[in-house]
Amino acid sequence: MDYKILTRAGANPGPAHGPPLSAWIPPPQLLAVERRSNSVQVKAAADSITESSDDESFVSKFKDTLVLALLFGLWILFNIYFNIYNKQVLKVFPYPATVTAAQFAVGTVFVILMWTSNLYKRPKITGAQLVAILPLAVVHALGNLFTNMSLGKVSVSFTHTIKAMEPFFSVLLSAMFLGEVPNIWIISSLIPIVGGVGLASMTEASFNWAGFWSAMASNLTNQSRNVLSKKLMVKKEESMDNITLFSVITIMSFILSAPVSIFMEGVKFTPSFLQSAGLNVNQVYTWSFIAALCYHAYQQVSYMILQRVSPVTHSVGNCVKRVVVIVTSVLFFRTPVSPINSLGTGVALAGVFLYSRVTSTKPKTV
Repeated sequence: MDYKILTRAGANPGPAHGPPLSAWIPPPQLLAVERRSNSVQVKAAADSITESSDDESFVSKFKDTLVLALLFGLWILFNIYFNIYNKQVLKVFPYPATVTAAQFAVGTVFVILMWTSNLYKRPKITGAQLVAILPLAVVHALGNLFTNMSLGKVSVSFTHTIKAMEPFFSVLLSAMFLGEVPNIWIISSLIPIVGGVGLASMTEASFNWAGFWSAMASNLTNQSRNVLSKKLMVKKEESMDNITLFSVITIMSFILSAPVSIFMEGVKFTPSFLQSAGLNVNQVYTWSFIAALCYHAYQQVSYMILQRVSPVTHSVGNCVKRVVVIVTSVLFFRTPVSPINSLGTGVALAGVFLYSRVTSTKPKTV
């Protein structure tokens, strides 16, 4: 039987029974070329996969950054509109308890619609969780009530300047109830906060003690809420994320604030009362609704941001938000501000920013 024999280029055909074994083995140069070719192909494929992975990672990070920037923008925007419309309501309707209850009522309706329409999963709350959340709802309701009391008495810019003292109360309450002793750097950052607020208070044109102490009480209650949330640890379940927790607190705050507002101020939000007071009913209702909607929206967005960033980043964003709100309110309401008042506000806000940076480097306790 004859065979078709394949030989190397330039090699003589072998005998009829087939070529010698060496004729079938490629030279070492060809093997090396083949190995290099395979290596290049593998490397190219790996590089292609890496580049594709890097592109997907870049796109994902870009989307996350874009969403976060949008949330921060909405947080600031909703806060600006809340303070402007809320102040306009309180100027003509000086009943802060009723305004507070109305804001929680709008938030409660929004939460119920969100759950019933499946925009957000309706949670299953246990009795033990409700008992743990109750103190948070109490101080949350009081915090908003005291803020509205302050806004009704003094300018928006001055209220927010006083509220810049929140870190002071946070450190004080954490030391008293959690045993967290502040270091020298944290204490040093509180000095410009307290000094700046004091300087701004002495030169504030709209200053009165009722507005001042209401804002201070708001600081105390808001930071008590934060401390209680650490001390009264709600059992962490899948249904109890930050947004759900805020939704439950909103409903409970409405249930708590409604009877308090009636007891303190009576039923004042009816069309007949507003007409008898010489107020534009539609205007007051519209302003109140926008303020309430913006209040719930900025609080909701704040919790959404907190799920995406560290508390320190959230604190820095809150400082920036306060600066924007102060400047915007001064421009909108044409609030008279002296140079010393501006200096005091700036020093206090700089202290808040310094505090947020110092706490970011504080060693974590185990």
